[in-house]
Amino acid sequence: MRGGDRDAYADLVHRHAPVAVRTAALLGAGADAEDVVQEAFVKAYNALGRFRQGAAFRPWLLQIVANETRNLHRSAGRRADRERSAWRLTEPLLLAVPAAEDPAATVVLRERRSELVRGLGKLSEPHRQVVTCRYLLELDEAETAAVLGWPRGTVKSRLHRALGQLAAALAAPAEMTEVRRGH
Repeated sequence: MRGGDRDAYADLVHRHAPVAVRTAALLGAGADAEDVVQEAFVKAYNALGRFRQGAAFRPWLLQIVANETRNLHRSAGRRADRERSAWRLTEPLLLAVPAAEDPAATVVLRERRSELVRGLGKLSEPHRQVVTCRYLLELDEAETAAVLGWPRGTVKSRLHRALGQLAAALAAPAEMTEVRRGH
């Protein structure tokens, strides 16, 4: 692959594109997720010579995706507004639940997911990113650190704080939270 074998690289793109698009969308690229991923794949291909032999490809690629997503926000200059709209676009991905045999179970799962999305939306961007990587994308600690470009200790501490904030947000009644936020 490092020698520029296009077929081998095409196989990697095919294998990793779905998680790369999910990563970009969940980290805030929203509707631009596919463009971000396309740019990330181009950058990854051009950087294959710097890819460490024996290293895992997925975390390396997802780190490029995360960097491209951050670049998207920086170049736009409207980070907070884009984040909120990207989060709204991402919510349907998170709210989708598989149909269960028991309709009541489907309703309960949908309600729980809705509460989770509400809670995630209240977290700061770094806290939402670390929870997203660890639990929604199911990356391990090392992969999360690589994707976000943070030391493992930062991943651990931010995840701990984020889960505490998420628990508090989920425990607070929705109307109380809205009152505290000034709405």
